[in-house]
Amino acid sequence: MIRKILIVVVLFLAVMNSSFAQVKKEEKFEVYNPKAVPVEDLAKAVQQAMMQNKHVMIQIGGNWCKWCRVFYNFTKSDHEIDSVMNANYVVMHVNYSKENKNLPFLETMEFPQRFGYPVFVILNVSGQRIHTQSSWYLEDGNKKKDGYDREKVMAFLKDWSPAVLDPKNYEDEKK
Repeated sequence: MIRKILIVVVLFLAVMNSSFAQVKKEEKFEVYNPKAVPVEDLAKAVQQAMMQNKHVMIQIGGNWCKWCRVFYNFTKSDHEIDSVMNANYVVMHVNYSKENKNLPFLETMEFPQRFGYPVFVILNVSGQRIHTQSSWYLEDGNKKKDGYDREKVMAFLKDWSPAVLDPKNYEDEKK
């Protein structure tokens, strides 16, 4: 009898330890760096984008933001979405938090924070803003499920990719 109780206690402790480990893992979400200097990061990202013929995707949010964490985990856990992002974008994260709101930088991006967080700003290879996307439009819409819609996210990534915006793809339409 004592042996059975001991087994139950050990199993209970193992489950509890696993639950606490998951909570700690979520608490350590540190994608957004409050000490980063976005102007410097952007210069590097644009340079990289030029060399790789990609666009720059600026993700604005904070480590405090549940939806920022959900989007990050969603894109990293889906191999195809992650591949499309890596193939077409240089991704940079810009922090918005009480430690550092980066307001001067956000002003240069025409105040994307008005859409909430996360918000995405797409720049072309020259560093010019070509689109700002509210993440709200990418959500699943199922009230029972907090997440993003795979088709919507994939369409967003493809619709603003360098290849889609290449004028050469539309030369036949001119004829």
